[in-house]
Amino acid sequence: MTTLAERHDARFKRAPRIRADIAEININGVRAILSRPTTFMNESGEAVAPLVRYFGIPLARTLIVHDDIDLPFAKMKMQEGRGSGGNNGVASIIKSLRDEEFWRLKCGVGRPPGRMNPAAFVLKRFAKHERDEIELLLQYGADVIELFVTAGGAEARQQAGEIGRGA
Repeated sequence: MTTLAERHDARFKRAPRIRADIAEININGVRAILSRPTTFMNESGEAVAPLVRYFGIPLARTLIVHDDIDLPFAKMKMQEGRGSGGNNGVASIIKSLRDEEFWRLKCGVGRPPGRMNPAAFVLKRFAKHERDEIELLLQYGADVIELFVTAGGAEARQQAGEIGRGA
């Protein structure tokens, strides 16, 4: 989200009565609200559900961006609906919204090595040799989010799929 906010010269600020920082941007005439929950990841629903209600955002226009250990490193996948896929943050959002019909942009971090705890794996810093690929993923992810805002989920899903195959 920071990459996208920077692209549009927006700064995050504290959201009113919501446990999140937000930035409002305009993409080709379409207003978008970027959010970074200030909760623990496993409690993301406590920020997302109030945000959706406060701004009156339809779930079909709601996009959650999150890591996914079941995707190869630096690949993307976009989905609508479905369950949490084992992601505790997404599970919290589904529980708080009482609905799973929102979009997800999954960013692959790959599987933890050996018997490493998945929670510890996703919280560790990227290795130096991974940082260039992560920077590209952030730029491509911002492109996909912009397309989601302007053209909708189906178009963004197609672009994310192309990145997932070719990145």
